[in-house]
Amino acid sequence: MKTTEDLVRELIDREAIRDLQVLYCEFLSRKDVDGLLSLFTDEATFVIKGIEVEAVSQGRATLKKMHEKALAETTPQLFIHNQIVNLLGGDRATGRCCVEVRNMSITMELIGVGYFEDEYTKAANEWKFARRYHTFDGLDDKIYLRTFIP
Repeated sequence: MKTTEDLVRELIDREAIRDLQVLYCEFLSRKDVDGLLSLFTDEATFVIKGIEVEAVSQGRATLKKMHEKALAETTPQLFIHNQIVNLLGGDRATGRCCVEVRNMSITMELIGVGYFEDEYTKAANEWKFARRYHTFDGLDDKIYLRTFIP
């Protein structure tokens, strides 16, 4: 049986991981690339998959290029739903959430929907994205994904 201290630690970890999702959406909408990068480990991998296209970025420098390119071409607003967090013990966790992507520059036009599947790691007592997989079922995923290819 888990102790009260163990249960409180799990709640704190789950909320910190959920905050990563929320902060990612917030930093993206504010075009805050440095804020976005602070949510990832130095060696993080980000994969965006569409129906016909896939873009892979690995490492902080590549993640920076990817996000700068995407934010120069569009003003996305992401809305996340149905967050699930699985604590794996110690400093590892996984998660999944649904995402709705809208374009703020065109009256909140729906670009598409999809989901994130994430792997998290805890370093220096702080949770970060280690791997982020974004599967996008977009209205035009080729255009959307092209903005993310550095």
